[in-house]
Amino acid sequence: MEYQDIHRDLVEECKKGHRQAQFELYQLYSKAMFNICLRMVKNEADAEDLLQNSFIDVFTKLDTFRFQSSIGAWIKRIVVNNCINFLKKRRLYFEEITDRIGDREDPYPDEKPQLSVQAIKDALFQLPDGYRVVFSLYQLEGYDHKEIAEILKVSEQTSKSQYSRARKKLRELLSQPMASGWE
Repeated sequence: MEYQDIHRDLVEECKKGHRQAQFELYQLYSKAMFNICLRMVKNEADAEDLLQNSFIDVFTKLDTFRFQSSIGAWIKRIVVNNCINFLKKRRLYFEEITDRIGDREDPYPDEKPQLSVQAIKDALFQLPDGYRVVFSLYQLEGYDHKEIAEILKVSEQTSKSQYSRARKKLRELLSQPMASGWE
């Protein structure tokens, strides 16, 4: 079975309007897609609304899905685009820079503290929207900087700089012993 053919039968049943198949597809992907929404918009109620709107889009646009990628990747793209559009309405801000920022060597290569998932999540939610979105898309969702630049309609360099600044800010936030949840 090819990667893009995963859940093909289920998708075909959804295309025919079968409610049980739609419910199964929703059950398969809703939790992961909710987590994407929550990471991107950092508000549970907004994330829930975006998830529901995204699945409405999924089911209304399903006839355009051609199995060129997996159904999960296709749904994820709809979710990410809806989150970005939501943030743009709230005036998501990206800092344009012209100087080149390359990947810098880790200044603390031997210091790898053990952090709780909650501490990392809390720190992520403290990032400015632009930093958080680029960091989430790159580090957590697996998009490369070229794809992020296309999605967000910014330069590839801006995506790289936002990611670099997000990492730096996360390190600062997580290095505060009281707030970091170090174990």
